[in-house]
Formats: sequence, structure tokens, C-alpha cells
Amino acid sequence: MDAQPNPNRPDLNQDQPDQDQSDRTAPLTGREFQRTPGTEQWRVLGDGAAAFFTGPPGSPNHALGAALARDILTDAAEGGHRAPDLDLRGHGLRVGLPWRPPGFTPEQVALAAAVTARATPLRLRADPSALQDLQLTFDAVDTDSLMAFWHEVTGHRRDEEDLRDPHRLLSPIWFQPMDEPRPLRNRLHLDLLATVEEVARTLEVIPELGAATTDAGPYGALVTDAEGNEADLLWREEGQDRWLADGLDLSDWRQVFDAQAWYPCDDTGTVVRFVTAVAELADTAAQPLRVAVRPGWVVVSTGKDGWENTDLAPLAAAVQASARGLGLRAASERARFLQLGIDAADVEGLRRFWCATLHYEPDPREHVTDIIDPRGIGMPLFFQEIDGGDQPRRAQRNRIHVDLFLPDDEVEARVAVAVAAGGRVLRDRAPFWWTIADPEGNEIDLSTSIGREEAWGD
Repeated sequence: MDAQPNPNRPDLNQDQPDQDQSDRTAPLTGREFQRTPGTEQWRVLGDGAAAFFTGPPGSPNHALGAALARDILTDAAEGGHRAPDLDLRGHGLRVGLPWRPPGFTPEQVALAAAVTARATPLRLRADPSALQDLQLTFDAVDTDSLMAFWHEVTGHRRDEEDLRDPHRLLSPIWFQPMDEPRPLRNRLHLDLLATVEEVARTLEVIPELGAATTDAGPYGALVTDAEGNEADLLWREEGQDRWLADGLDLSDWRQVFDAQAWYPCDDTGTVVRFVTAVAELADTAAQPLRVAVRPGWVVVSTGKDGWENTDLAPLAAAVQASARGLGLRAASERARFLQLGIDAADVEGLRRFWCATLHYEPDPREHVTDIIDPRGIGMPLFFQEIDGGDQPRRAQRNRIHVDLFLPDDEVEARVAVAVAAGGRVLRDRAPFWWTIADPEGNEIDLSTSIGREEAWGD
């Protein structure tokens, strides 16, 4: 289907009067935020505004992003304001300003401009095309019941219509009403990994919420909510003990596919020293690590199956020693990992579609069907073969679909990419969203937030 602009709908991207500059205390909409001088490198997505600053191409260089993180954290402490979310990777730093009703504050605008100014002398450039937010949407007959179930399973905080990770590390889940049941099994399901203790607690409470538990085994259990949506609730994977083969002290770490170490810390100076140390250790070892800085927390992780890289074990031990040398004590019972599984009659065909649409890359390992975010931000997807002759199940619309929020200047191009990769446009609600079906009917909404507040406010 043609995804070109429709002349019969209003052009919400046309120039409109900017907010009255005399009122500098009023909250800003997403469009007003992006139009304010100093925010040119930022984009408003589904959960706030973000910028991704990257260094020169080549070997991983955590130190450059860590230097920008240091400046941002120090400025926030000296200015007495809340620091933004920071996600350090070997190729850059993602900075996030969470959106809160009723809109962006003038302080957030000033902070965005200050972050961009700090990045320039560090030779970090902003790459708006690297920005996107991925969330899941559940269609539900009884949204309250399902939200209660998935709150327990994911540990997300409950809001009016959605569940959100309180640390903003895992994808949110939004719930919307469904007119009538779709009783057959979904072709999409979740894998949720947590610590042994947390999984055991969850398995105790969810039967009271209408859940069924099957296939319980040494590594976890399959749980199903009252409307048939499934999650593999796991606490470990066979073979993870290889990480401990050299007798290293890795007791701060938890292997939940993505080996993670969680450290609570409210002291800015300690956070800066720790992030700097982790960056130096990773660069010296020439190994990638991921560092997330949130209010009160620093989380270090390896990425999915990082424990399979035995070279990372000595690096993880060194990170733990650095943390303890700074007086940090782990609270790694919070470790969690989320991924999405898709059943496919043509696994390779669907992998190509979703790689193109999400700008993901295929996992290079043989016999592994995962696709991964090269930016190290979005959750992985994996594919399992389904009986191609199961036509009733393949014909039923899933109760779960993916929402991908994109910059307003990227979304239409991504629609074209998805169509070229074999997708079909099911619903065209431009300029806000397009619903795309993959070659086997699984759906993704490609969306942008810009202009919604103005249009729906009117």
C-alpha cells in the first residue's frame, strides 16, 4: 500500500507559531521542545526525548562516552537538578530525558542544550537516526486482570494503561481493549529472566491471578495469563557455569542471559569514578560492556549471552573489584532480562523483515535465530519454527504486537523500508503511525509522537 502523504489530511509538520517566548515556565509539547534552539540533535520518542552521541568509527571506546557522562553528572549535581538517563556503550552514549505530564520543562530544554554543548569538545557527534523506542502492546478483554498478572511477572510499575520498568531499562507494555476473545495461541511470546529467588516468588503469587503454569523444570516454567498470552519465566540457562570455571569471584553478577551487576549509589562523585573505571577496564580489555546510570543506580551488563565469551569473566571480576574498592555493594537480585519470541513458518524470511524494520542485525552464531540492536539498547528478538500448515493459528490476529517510536523525520522512510522488506501497510494513520504486517501477519506499529498533543488538543 502506498505510504505517501495523503493530501486530504492536515499537514501537521507545517510551520506553526512557536510557543509564546514570554511564557518560559509553561510546559512544552514534543514539537515545541524540538523547535527550541539548542535541541537540534534531540528527538522526542515514545518515552521522552533522547540524543545518541557517538565517537569516531573503529574499536570500542568507552572512555569518550564516559567523559561526557562525567560532565553531565557533574553539571547536574552542581546545578541541583536531576541527571538524565545515561546508557554508555563502546560506540557512544545515549542520553534520555523522560517525559512527564504535562510536558517538557524549560529546565529540560536547557539541560538538552547543555549536554550537546558538552559533547562538542569531546569529538562526539549526535546521530538522531540511531534513536528509537520499542514497546509491546497487549490487546485484552480484561485489561485490569492482565495488567495485574504482568505486573507480577515483569516487575514493572503499574500506570493507568501501561506497565513501565521503574529503571527504564526494559521495554514498557501498553494494554488496550479488545472487542472479542482470540482464543488460539499467539505467535508472539515473551521470555522473562530473573534471579532464582524472584522467579520462585512470582510462581507463588500468579496462580491467584488466573495464571496457568506448565513445563516447570530446572531452568524455569511456562506461564500463561487468563487470556492465553505466554511467557517463559526463567532463572538460568544450561552452560552458564562456564563463567565460573577459573574460580574468579563473580558473586556480584547474575546470569540472566545478560550477565548483570547492580549497584545502588546516590553519591555523584562515586558514580563518576565507577563509570570512568568501568570504561577504562573495558577499553583495556578491548571488550564491550554496557553501563546504565539511573537515579540511585549503576547497572553494568554484558549483553545477551555475554557470559559465553570467557574473556569477559576476568573483566567482570575486575569491575566487581573496582566497585567494592569504591565502597559499592551489589543488589543484583534486581537483575532482569526481557526478549520477544516470534513463531515463524519461514524463519529466515521473518528475520530479514524484522532486521530491516527495526534496524537490527542478525546474531552471527550458527543455529541462533536472534536479531539484536547494534546500539545495544532495544531488546532482542528470536524466532522459532512453526508448523506452516497450522492455518487457523496463523490466520488469527495476535493479541500482542510491537510498537516502535521513531523520530518524526525518520518514520516515513522506515515505513518504506518495512514495505520493501515484505511488509504490508494495514492501517495508515499518518503522520502519527502506520500498522505494518510482516510476511506472516505479525504486526508492528511504526509511530511518532510529534504533533499528537497539538492535534488531539484541538
